[in-house]
Amino acid sequence: MEKTIWITNPFLSKENRSQDALLRTFDLPGLIDRMKHEQSWKKRELNAKILVKTPEMKIVLTALHEGSEINSFQSNDSVTFQILEGKLKFHAQKDSVTLDKDQMLTVHENIKYSLTTKEDTVFLLTISTGIMQPAEN
Repeated sequence: MEKTIWITNPFLSKENRSQDALLRTFDLPGLIDRMKHEQSWKKRELNAKILVKTPEMKIVLTALHEGSEINSFQSNDSVTFQILEGKLKFHAQKDSVTLDKDQMLTVHENIKYSLTTKEDTVFLLTISTGIMQPAEN
């Protein structure tokens, strides 16, 4: 039996602060607000909080400043970006796409990519181990 690892997180909603809670909810607007008041944000640094961490998956809330650029170091993990605020330009090989608020993009494992922002942007990054399979409808 695999054990789930939960990161202690003061940003959990009040009813879900127990380490043994089976269901977790997060106050994303509250988390984002707190992140934007932290010293690292004021110094124009990337700001990220791990919300969920298991052996198979990590979910990371990430805030980037306008003009940020990140080059991937992706290995055997697939990643998903869900934009909560702002816009994120995604580049892979010869393709580019701009993701707006409320859009999501999934990238298969072993694909090198880069991200750029032209405005402050917040997104959820989900990193999944193993090979991605299409969902059956």
